[in-house]
Amino acid sequence: MEQPLFTNDAIVFGILMISLGFVFYTESKTSGFWHKFYKIVPGLFIAYFIPAIFTTIGAIAPEWQNTNTSGEVVKGSSQLYYVASRFLLPAALVLMTLSIDLKAIFNLGSKALIMFFTGTVGIIIGGPIAILLISLVSPETVGGADFDAVWRGLSTLAGSWIGGGANQTAMLEIYQYNPAKYGGMIFVDIVVANVWMAILLIGIGKKDAINKWLKADTSAIEELKEKVISFTQKIQKNPTLTDYMIILAIAFGTVGFGHFAASFLAGFFKGLISGISSEITRNIFTFLGSKFFWLVSISTIIAVLLSYTKAKNYEGAGASKIGSIFIYILVATIGMKMDLTMIFDNWGLIIIGIVWMSVHAGLLILVAKLIKAPYFFLAVGSQANVGGAASAPIVASAFHPSLATVGVLLAVFGYAIGTVAAIGCTILLELAASV
Repeated sequence: MEQPLFTNDAIVFGILMISLGFVFYTESKTSGFWHKFYKIVPGLFIAYFIPAIFTTIGAIAPEWQNTNTSGEVVKGSSQLYYVASRFLLPAALVLMTLSIDLKAIFNLGSKALIMFFTGTVGIIIGGPIAILLISLVSPETVGGADFDAVWRGLSTLAGSWIGGGANQTAMLEIYQYNPAKYGGMIFVDIVVANVWMAILLIGIGKKDAINKWLKADTSAIEELKEKVISFTQKIQKNPTLTDYMIILAIAFGTVGFGHFAASFLAGFFKGLISGISSEITRNIFTFLGSKFFWLVSISTIIAVLLSYTKAKNYEGAGASKIGSIFIYILVATIGMKMDLTMIFDNWGLIIIGIVWMSVHAGLLILVAKLIKAPYFFLAVGSQANVGGAASAPIVASAFHPSLATVGVLLAVFGYAIGTVAAIGCTILLELAASV
Protein backbone atom coordinates (compact mmCIF):
# COMPACT_ATOMS: atom_id res chain seq x y z
CA MET A 1 0.00 0.00 0.00
CA GLU A 2 1.00 3.63 -0.42
CA GLN A 3 1.88 5.58 2.70
CA PRO A 4 -1.35 6.37 4.58
CA LEU A 5 -2.37 9.69 6.10
CA PHE A 6 -1.49 8.52 9.61
CA THR A 7 1.59 6.35 10.24
CA ASN A 8 2.06 7.04 13.95
CA ASP A 9 0.69 4.04 15.87
CA ALA A 10 -0.40 6.26 18.76
CA ILE A 11 -2.69 8.16 16.38
CA VAL A 12 -3.87 4.99 14.64
CA PHE A 13 -4.65 3.35 17.99
CA GLY A 14 -6.67 6.44 18.94
CA ILE A 15 -8.68 6.11 15.70
CA LEU A 16 -9.35 2.42 16.38
CA MET A 17 -10.46 3.15 19.96
CA ILE A 18 -12.78 5.95 18.82
CA SER A 19 -14.25 3.49 16.29
CA LEU A 20 -14.85 0.92 19.05
CA GLY A 21 -16.34 3.61 21.28
CA PHE A 22 -18.72 4.56 18.47
CA VAL A 23 -19.77 0.91 18.02
CA PHE A 24 -20.47 0.38 21.71
CA TYR A 25 -22.28 3.73 22.07
CA THR A 26 -24.59 3.10 19.13
CA GLU A 27 -25.11 -0.55 20.08
CA SER A 28 -26.31 0.52 23.54
CA LYS A 29 -29.30 2.38 22.06
CA THR A 30 -32.58 0.74 23.01
CA SER A 31 -34.70 2.30 20.25
CA GLY A 32 -34.44 4.03 16.89
CA PHE A 33 -32.24 3.33 13.86
CA TRP A 34 -29.22 1.88 15.68
CA HIS A 35 -31.37 -0.49 17.73
CA LYS A 36 -32.87 -1.89 14.52
CA PHE A 37 -29.48 -1.89 12.76
CA TYR A 38 -27.72 -4.00 15.41
CA LYS A 39 -30.59 -6.49 15.40
CA ILE A 40 -29.44 -7.32 11.84
CA VAL A 41 -25.68 -6.65 11.94
CA PRO A 42 -23.66 -7.66 15.03
CA GLY A 43 -21.50 -5.03 16.69
CA LEU A 44 -18.41 -7.23 16.40
CA PHE A 45 -18.68 -7.08 12.60
CA ILE A 46 -18.92 -3.26 12.64
CA ALA A 47 -15.89 -3.14 14.97
CA TYR A 48 -14.06 -5.08 12.24
CA PHE A 49 -15.54 -3.17 9.28
CA ILE A 50 -14.92 0.47 10.32
CA PRO A 51 -11.09 0.07 10.48
CA ALA A 52 -11.29 -1.63 7.06
CA ILE A 53 -12.98 1.51 5.71
CA PHE A 54 -10.21 3.71 7.18
CA THR A 55 -7.60 1.50 5.50
CA THR A 56 -9.49 1.55 2.20
CA ILE A 57 -9.60 5.38 2.06
CA GLY A 58 -5.89 5.59 2.91
CA ALA A 59 -6.19 7.04 6.41
CA ILE A 60 -4.37 4.11 8.04
CA ALA A 61 -2.58 0.97 6.80
CA PRO A 62 -1.03 -2.19 8.25
CA GLU A 63 2.06 -1.67 6.09
CA TRP A 64 3.13 0.65 3.32
CA GLN A 65 5.95 1.76 1.06
CA ASN A 66 6.90 5.14 -0.34
CA THR A 67 9.58 6.50 -2.66
CA ASN A 68 11.58 9.35 -1.15
CA THR A 69 13.19 12.27 -2.99
CA SER A 70 16.35 10.21 -3.58
CA GLY A 71 14.34 7.52 -5.38
CA GLU A 72 14.76 5.00 -2.55
CA VAL A 73 11.82 2.83 -1.57
CA VAL A 74 11.04 3.37 2.10
CA LYS A 75 8.89 0.75 3.84
CA GLY A 76 6.93 1.05 7.06
CA SER A 77 4.38 -0.89 9.06
CA SER A 78 2.07 -0.65 12.05
CA GLN A 79 2.89 -2.79 15.08
CA LEU A 80 -0.66 -2.67 16.48
CA TYR A 81 -1.73 -6.10 15.19
CA TYR A 82 1.48 -7.66 16.51
CA VAL A 83 0.94 -6.13 19.97
CA ALA A 84 -2.75 -7.10 20.01
CA SER A 85 -2.13 -10.69 18.88
CA ARG A 86 0.97 -11.33 21.01
CA PHE A 87 -0.03 -9.50 24.20
CA LEU A 88 -3.76 -8.76 24.31
CA LEU A 89 -4.98 -12.01 22.73
CA PRO A 90 -3.24 -14.37 25.19
CA ALA A 91 -4.26 -12.05 28.07
CA ALA A 92 -7.87 -12.23 26.85
CA LEU A 93 -7.70 -16.02 26.65
CA VAL A 94 -6.49 -16.15 30.26
CA LEU A 95 -9.26 -13.87 31.54
CA MET A 96 -11.99 -15.60 29.53
CA THR A 97 -10.84 -19.04 30.65
CA LEU A 98 -10.55 -18.28 34.38
CA SER A 99 -14.16 -19.20 35.10
CA ILE A 100 -14.41 -22.02 32.57
CA ASP A 101 -15.80 -25.41 33.47
CA LEU A 102 -13.59 -27.76 31.45
CA LYS A 103 -15.86 -30.72 32.10
CA ALA A 104 -18.79 -28.75 30.68
CA ILE A 105 -16.75 -27.99 27.55
CA PHE A 106 -16.09 -31.69 27.00
CA ASN A 107 -19.81 -32.28 27.55
CA LEU A 108 -20.45 -30.26 24.38
CA GLY A 109 -20.01 -33.61 22.68
CA SER A 110 -18.47 -34.84 19.45
CA LYS A 111 -20.20 -32.38 17.12
CA ALA A 112 -17.53 -29.73 17.74
CA LEU A 113 -14.80 -32.09 16.51
CA ILE A 114 -16.94 -33.35 13.62
CA MET A 115 -17.48 -29.80 12.37
CA PHE A 116 -13.80 -28.95 12.81
CA PHE A 117 -12.66 -31.93 10.73
CA THR A 118 -15.43 -31.22 8.20
CA GLY A 119 -13.91 -27.77 7.79
CA THR A 120 -10.48 -29.38 7.27
CA VAL A 121 -11.84 -31.75 4.61
CA GLY A 122 -13.58 -28.77 2.96
CA ILE A 123 -10.23 -27.02 2.57
CA ILE A 124 -8.48 -30.19 1.34
CA ILE A 125 -10.99 -30.84 -1.46
CA GLY A 126 -11.98 -27.20 -2.05
CA GLY A 127 -8.67 -26.20 -3.66
CA PRO A 128 -8.59 -29.00 -6.27
CA ILE A 129 -12.28 -28.42 -7.09
CA ALA A 130 -11.56 -24.68 -7.55
CA ILE A 131 -8.68 -25.47 -9.94
CA LEU A 132 -10.86 -27.86 -11.99
CA LEU A 133 -13.73 -25.36 -12.26
CA ILE A 134 -11.60 -22.29 -13.03
CA SER A 135 -9.55 -24.23 -15.62
CA LEU A 136 -12.74 -24.69 -17.66
CA VAL A 137 -13.09 -20.94 -18.26
CA SER A 138 -9.58 -19.57 -17.64
CA PRO A 139 -6.87 -22.26 -17.84
CA GLU A 140 -4.08 -19.67 -17.69
CA THR A 141 -5.25 -18.58 -14.22
CA VAL A 142 -4.42 -22.00 -12.77
CA GLY A 143 -1.42 -22.70 -15.01
CA GLY A 144 2.26 -21.94 -14.67
CA ALA A 145 5.27 -24.20 -14.88
CA ASP A 146 7.98 -25.39 -12.50
CA PHE A 147 8.28 -23.15 -9.43
CA ASP A 148 5.80 -20.64 -10.95
CA ALA A 149 3.02 -23.24 -11.01
CA VAL A 150 -0.10 -21.85 -9.35
CA TRP A 151 -0.75 -25.14 -7.52
CA ARG A 152 2.53 -24.62 -5.63
CA GLY A 153 1.34 -21.19 -4.50
CA LEU A 154 -2.04 -22.56 -3.51
CA SER A 155 -0.29 -25.11 -1.29
CA THR A 156 0.65 -22.21 1.01
CA LEU A 157 -3.03 -21.23 1.24
CA ALA A 158 -3.86 -24.81 2.27
CA GLY A 159 -1.25 -24.56 5.03
CA SER A 160 -2.65 -21.26 6.26
CA TRP A 161 -6.33 -22.25 6.04
CA ILE A 162 -5.92 -25.56 7.87
CA GLY A 163 -3.24 -24.59 10.38
CA GLY A 164 -1.72 -21.15 10.48
CA GLY A 165 1.33 -19.04 9.65
CA ALA A 166 3.88 -21.70 10.65
CA ASN A 167 2.15 -24.30 8.47
CA GLN A 168 1.96 -21.81 5.59
CA THR A 169 5.71 -21.18 5.80
CA ALA A 170 6.34 -24.93 5.91
CA MET A 171 4.40 -25.40 2.67
CA LEU A 172 6.38 -22.62 1.00
CA GLU A 173 9.59 -24.43 1.98
CA ILE A 174 8.32 -27.85 0.88
CA TYR A 175 7.03 -26.85 -2.57
CA GLN A 176 9.41 -23.91 -3.26
CA TYR A 177 6.86 -21.57 -4.86
CA ASN A 178 8.46 -18.56 -6.58
CA PRO A 179 9.01 -16.01 -3.75
CA ALA A 180 8.46 -13.13 -6.20
CA LYS A 181 4.87 -14.32 -6.70
CA TYR A 182 4.21 -15.37 -3.12
CA GLY A 183 2.78 -11.94 -2.29
CA GLY A 184 -0.18 -12.72 -4.56
CA MET A 185 -1.05 -15.74 -2.41
CA ILE A 186 -0.74 -13.70 0.80
CA PHE A 187 -3.12 -11.23 -0.84
CA VAL A 188 -5.72 -13.95 -1.55
CA ASP A 189 -5.31 -15.28 2.00
CA ILE A 190 -6.02 -11.86 3.52
CA VAL A 191 -8.97 -10.97 1.28
CA VAL A 192 -10.84 -14.29 1.18
CA ALA A 193 -10.22 -15.29 4.79
CA ASN A 194 -11.26 -11.86 6.10
CA VAL A 195 -14.39 -11.70 3.94
CA TRP A 196 -15.36 -15.19 5.16
CA MET A 197 -14.80 -14.15 8.77
CA ALA A 198 -17.05 -11.12 8.16
CA ILE A 199 -19.80 -13.40 6.81
CA LEU A 200 -19.53 -15.65 9.89
CA LEU A 201 -19.80 -12.62 12.19
CA ILE A 202 -22.91 -11.43 10.37
CA GLY A 203 -24.36 -14.94 10.77
CA ILE A 204 -23.95 -14.69 14.55
CA GLY A 205 -26.60 -11.96 14.51
CA LYS A 206 -28.99 -14.47 12.93
CA LYS A 207 -27.86 -17.53 14.88
CA ASP A 208 -31.33 -18.32 16.27
CA ALA A 209 -32.86 -18.45 12.80
CA ILE A 210 -29.91 -20.49 11.47
CA ASN A 211 -30.12 -22.96 14.36
CA LYS A 212 -33.85 -23.32 13.75
CA TRP A 213 -33.19 -24.11 10.08
CA LEU A 214 -30.45 -26.59 11.03
CA LYS A 215 -32.82 -28.11 13.64
CA ALA A 216 -29.84 -27.91 15.98
CA ASP A 217 -29.82 -28.89 19.60
CA THR A 218 -28.11 -26.00 21.42
CA SER A 219 -28.90 -27.25 24.93
CA ALA A 220 -25.27 -28.17 25.80
CA ILE A 221 -24.02 -24.73 24.73
CA GLU A 222 -26.81 -22.97 26.60
CA GLU A 223 -26.12 -25.11 29.66
CA LEU A 224 -22.46 -24.09 29.63
CA LYS A 225 -23.37 -20.43 29.22
CA GLU A 226 -25.93 -20.64 32.05
CA LYS A 227 -23.40 -22.28 34.37
CA VAL A 228 -20.95 -19.44 33.76
CA ILE A 229 -23.63 -16.76 34.11
CA SER A 230 -25.00 -18.24 37.37
CA PHE A 231 -21.47 -18.61 38.75
CA THR A 232 -20.70 -14.99 37.83
CA GLN A 233 -23.89 -13.76 39.50
CA LYS A 234 -23.08 -15.74 42.64
CA ILE A 235 -19.60 -14.20 43.03
CA GLN A 236 -20.42 -10.78 41.56
CA LYS A 237 -18.97 -7.84 43.48
CA ASN A 238 -18.30 -4.16 43.06
CA PRO A 239 -14.69 -4.30 41.78
CA THR A 240 -12.01 -2.27 43.53
CA LEU A 241 -8.77 -0.91 42.10
CA THR A 242 -7.03 -3.80 43.83
CA ASP A 243 -9.27 -6.29 41.99
CA TYR A 244 -8.44 -4.71 38.64
CA MET A 245 -4.71 -4.71 39.37
CA ILE A 246 -4.76 -8.37 40.41
CA ILE A 247 -6.79 -9.29 37.30
CA LEU A 248 -4.19 -7.55 35.10
CA ALA A 249 -1.38 -9.17 37.10
CA ILE A 250 -2.87 -12.62 36.47
CA ALA A 251 -3.40 -11.90 32.77
CA PHE A 252 -0.10 -10.27 31.86
CA GLY A 253 1.94 -12.29 34.36
CA THR A 254 0.74 -15.38 32.50
CA VAL A 255 1.46 -13.72 29.14
CA GLY A 256 4.96 -12.83 30.31
CA PHE A 257 5.66 -16.39 31.38
CA GLY A 258 4.08 -17.58 28.12
CA HIS A 259 6.55 -15.50 26.09
CA PHE A 260 9.47 -16.72 28.22
CA ALA A 261 8.50 -20.39 27.90
CA ALA A 262 7.53 -20.03 24.22
CA SER A 263 10.97 -18.65 23.34
CA PHE A 264 12.64 -21.57 25.09
CA LEU A 265 10.33 -24.27 23.70
CA ALA A 266 10.26 -22.87 20.15
CA GLY A 267 14.08 -22.71 20.12
CA PHE A 268 14.38 -26.20 21.58
CA PHE A 269 12.02 -27.77 19.03
CA LYS A 270 13.55 -25.83 16.12
CA GLY A 271 16.90 -27.37 16.99
CA LEU A 272 15.33 -30.78 17.43
CA ILE A 273 13.42 -30.59 14.15
CA SER A 274 16.42 -29.31 12.17
CA GLY A 275 18.25 -32.52 13.14
CA ILE A 276 15.60 -34.73 11.50
CA SER A 277 16.93 -36.17 8.23
CA SER A 278 13.57 -36.50 6.47
CA GLU A 279 12.48 -33.19 4.93
CA ILE A 280 8.80 -34.20 4.96
CA THR A 281 8.92 -35.12 8.66
CA ARG A 282 10.78 -31.86 9.40
CA ASN A 283 8.09 -29.77 7.77
CA ILE A 284 5.23 -31.69 9.36
CA PHE A 285 6.46 -30.64 12.80
CA THR A 286 7.44 -27.07 11.84
CA PHE A 287 4.58 -25.64 13.91
CA LEU A 288 6.38 -26.79 17.08
CA GLY A 289 9.03 -24.18 16.30
CA SER A 290 6.42 -21.38 16.29
CA LYS A 291 6.55 -19.03 19.29
CA PHE A 292 2.93 -18.02 18.70
CA PHE A 293 1.76 -21.64 18.91
CA TRP A 294 3.48 -22.12 22.26
CA LEU A 295 2.37 -18.70 23.55
CA VAL A 296 -1.33 -19.44 22.94
CA SER A 297 -1.04 -23.04 24.17
CA ILE A 298 0.84 -22.17 27.38
CA SER A 299 -1.43 -19.22 28.21
CA THR A 300 -4.53 -21.40 27.79
CA ILE A 301 -3.09 -24.29 29.83
CA ILE A 302 -2.17 -21.95 32.71
CA ALA A 303 -5.63 -20.34 32.56
CA VAL A 304 -7.31 -23.78 32.74
CA LEU A 305 -5.18 -24.65 35.78
CA LEU A 306 -6.10 -21.31 37.40
CA SER A 307 -9.79 -22.12 36.84
CA TYR A 308 -9.39 -24.78 39.56
CA THR A 309 -8.17 -22.17 42.08
CA LYS A 310 -9.68 -19.13 43.81
CA ALA A 311 -8.46 -17.04 40.89
CA LYS A 312 -11.68 -18.01 39.10
CA ASN A 313 -13.59 -15.77 41.55
CA TYR A 314 -12.16 -12.72 39.79
CA GLU A 315 -14.79 -13.36 37.15
CA GLY A 316 -17.12 -11.69 39.66
CA ALA A 317 -14.99 -8.54 39.41
CA GLY A 318 -15.26 -8.51 35.61
CA ALA A 319 -12.28 -10.58 34.38
CA SER A 320 -14.02 -11.72 31.17
CA LYS A 321 -15.24 -8.17 30.46
CA ILE A 322 -11.63 -6.95 30.46
CA GLY A 323 -10.78 -9.92 28.24
CA SER A 324 -13.57 -8.87 25.87
CA ILE A 325 -12.06 -5.37 25.63
CA PHE A 326 -8.78 -6.94 24.51
CA ILE A 327 -10.61 -9.09 21.96
CA TYR A 328 -12.38 -6.08 20.46
CA ILE A 329 -9.06 -4.24 20.12
CA LEU A 330 -7.67 -7.32 18.33
CA VAL A 331 -10.71 -7.36 16.02
CA ALA A 332 -10.10 -3.70 15.12
CA THR A 333 -6.45 -4.39 14.27
CA ILE A 334 -7.50 -7.36 12.10
CA GLY A 335 -10.04 -5.14 10.30
CA MET A 336 -7.24 -2.64 9.71
CA LYS A 337 -5.45 -5.27 7.57
CA MET A 338 -8.33 -5.33 5.09
CA ASP A 339 -8.27 -2.92 2.12
CA LEU A 340 -11.70 -3.36 0.50
CA THR A 341 -10.38 -2.29 -2.93
CA MET A 342 -8.09 -5.35 -2.92
CA ILE A 343 -11.15 -7.44 -3.70
CA PHE A 344 -11.19 -5.89 -7.19
CA ASP A 345 -7.51 -6.61 -7.90
CA ASN A 346 -6.17 -9.85 -9.35
CA TRP A 347 -9.61 -11.32 -9.95
CA GLY A 348 -8.28 -14.69 -11.13
CA LEU A 349 -6.66 -15.71 -7.86
CA ILE A 350 -9.48 -14.12 -5.84
CA ILE A 351 -12.07 -16.20 -7.71
CA ILE A 352 -10.05 -19.37 -7.01
CA GLY A 353 -10.07 -18.41 -3.33
CA ILE A 354 -13.81 -17.67 -3.36
CA VAL A 355 -14.67 -21.00 -5.03
CA TRP A 356 -12.34 -22.77 -2.59
CA MET A 357 -13.92 -21.16 0.45
CA SER A 358 -17.41 -21.80 -0.96
CA VAL A 359 -16.70 -25.54 -1.06
CA HIS A 360 -15.46 -25.35 2.54
CA ALA A 361 -18.60 -23.43 3.59
CA GLY A 362 -20.96 -25.65 1.59
CA LEU A 363 -19.60 -28.84 3.13
CA LEU A 364 -19.85 -27.35 6.64
CA ILE A 365 -23.49 -26.36 6.06
CA LEU A 366 -24.33 -29.80 4.61
CA VAL A 367 -22.80 -31.71 7.52
CA ALA A 368 -24.26 -29.29 10.09
CA LYS A 369 -27.68 -29.92 8.57
CA LEU A 370 -27.19 -33.69 8.57
CA ILE A 371 -25.99 -33.97 12.18
CA LYS A 372 -28.08 -30.99 13.41
CA ALA A 373 -25.00 -29.16 14.69
CA PRO A 374 -25.49 -25.64 16.09
CA TYR A 375 -24.21 -22.63 14.13
CA PHE A 376 -21.65 -22.13 16.93
CA PHE A 377 -19.86 -25.36 15.96
CA LEU A 378 -20.03 -24.46 12.26
CA ALA A 379 -18.57 -20.98 12.76
CA VAL A 380 -15.89 -21.94 15.28
CA GLY A 381 -14.98 -25.16 13.44
CA SER A 382 -14.42 -23.10 10.30
CA GLN A 383 -12.39 -20.36 11.98
CA ALA A 384 -10.26 -22.87 13.88
CA ASN A 385 -9.11 -23.95 10.40
CA VAL A 386 -9.15 -20.77 8.34
CA GLY A 387 -8.36 -18.19 11.00
CA GLY A 388 -6.40 -20.21 13.56
CA ALA A 389 -5.73 -19.17 17.13
CA ALA A 390 -5.94 -15.46 16.33
CA SER A 391 -9.57 -15.42 15.19
CA ALA A 392 -11.24 -18.65 16.36
CA PRO A 393 -11.54 -17.28 19.94
CA ILE A 394 -12.97 -14.04 18.54
CA VAL A 395 -15.80 -15.85 16.78
CA ALA A 396 -16.36 -18.18 19.76
CA SER A 397 -16.48 -15.31 22.28
CA ALA A 398 -18.99 -13.47 20.09
CA PHE A 399 -21.47 -16.17 21.13
CA HIS A 400 -20.40 -15.84 24.77
CA PRO A 401 -17.04 -15.00 26.46
CA SER A 402 -17.09 -18.36 28.25
CA LEU A 403 -16.86 -20.14 24.89
CA ALA A 404 -13.54 -18.59 23.78
CA THR A 405 -11.61 -21.61 25.08
CA VAL A 406 -13.47 -23.88 22.63
CA GLY A 407 -12.04 -21.81 19.76
CA VAL A 408 -8.51 -22.09 21.16
CA LEU A 409 -8.67 -25.85 21.70
CA LEU A 410 -9.88 -26.46 18.14
CA ALA A 411 -7.30 -24.04 16.70
CA VAL A 412 -4.52 -26.01 18.39
CA PHE A 413 -5.81 -29.11 16.56
CA GLY A 414 -5.44 -27.07 13.36
CA TYR A 415 -1.79 -26.32 14.09
CA ALA A 416 -1.10 -29.99 14.81
CA ILE A 417 -2.62 -31.40 11.61
CA GLY A 418 -2.10 -28.35 9.37
CA THR A 419 1.02 -29.36 7.45
CA VAL A 420 0.06 -33.03 6.97
CA ALA A 421 -3.43 -32.11 5.75
CA ALA A 422 -2.02 -29.36 3.50
CA ILE A 423 0.41 -31.84 1.90
CA GLY A 424 -2.57 -34.09 1.13
CA CYS A 425 -4.40 -31.11 -0.35
CA THR A 426 -1.36 -30.16 -2.47
CA ILE A 427 -1.13 -33.64 -3.96
CA LEU A 428 -4.74 -33.19 -5.13
CA LEU A 429 -3.97 -29.63 -6.32
CA GLU A 430 -1.15 -30.90 -8.52
CA LEU A 431 -3.33 -33.68 -9.93
CA ALA A 432 -6.15 -31.21 -10.67
CA ALA A 433 -3.73 -28.81 -12.38
CA SER A 434 -2.40 -31.59 -14.63
CA VAL A 435 -5.83 -32.71 -15.85
